[in-house]
Amino acid sequence: MYAALVPCAFAMTWKEPAENVLSPAPHRPPHRDHGPSEAGARPAAPRPGIVARRSWNADEGMVREKASTMRNVRAVFVHHTSQPNDYECKDVPRLLRQLEAEHVERGWDDLGYNFVVDHCGTIYEGRAGARDHSVEGAHTKGFNAGTIGVAAVGTFDEGAEVPRAMLDSIAALAAWKLKPGVDARGTTQLVSSSSESRFDKGDRVRFRVITGHRDAYETFCPGEALYDKLGYVRDKAARLRERAGSGRNGRPRPPHSEAERR
Repeated sequence: MYAALVPCAFAMTWKEPAENVLSPAPHRPPHRDHGPSEAGARPAAPRPGIVARRSWNADEGMVREKASTMRNVRAVFVHHTSQPNDYECKDVPRLLRQLEAEHVERGWDDLGYNFVVDHCGTIYEGRAGARDHSVEGAHTKGFNAGTIGVAAVGTFDEGAEVPRAMLDSIAALAAWKLKPGVDARGTTQLVSSSSESRFDKGDRVRFRVITGHRDAYETFCPGEALYDKLGYVRDKAARLRERAGSGRNGRPRPPHSEAERR
């Protein structure tokens, strides 16, 4: 029996589910680091610019336990944070600190998502270590191993606008993080580690390589509007990986945030 649908994050707002949606530093620009990824690893596409945790003033003293590292990323789960959409991009560091505190209060070791993307296309390091390694997050119960969680700041129910810059940055993350040889437009098989997901523990489940949280857990997340855009994200990520493989790989960089323009 499935649990009741729950929102993607528990940060700013709570929403009651209505149906089952299972389907086959205020004055300083944030610091972006374009350095190497994992030691010895050769990603299929270049790493996009990512705002490090130190730049959004993550509370490292709040982290309960260092995240486990993973060798290969086989899938990307896309989320939304369920926060209001009327934020200014310069305020995102504050929103991230709220998320970190509330995720830890829920019993997680740190912010659950590996990465967070705002509507300006700025990418933030979420869980500690995610920028330099592949680390296991707490984003998709039953399917955290071998996957990453990318959260879009906002609420993307049906009819909501999903900025192109946000989608492009999610695609750039997927293109970089997925292990070489994985087809961003394809599928992959994962094994459920928890019967609290949509599937019993031990079930082998086939997912789209880039998919929504709701396909693995009883939730609306990432919202109908963002979920409907995942086809674009898959195509964009696949093209970035193909371009990198052909040697025409200019380093992708998402659009400047408002904070960077100040």
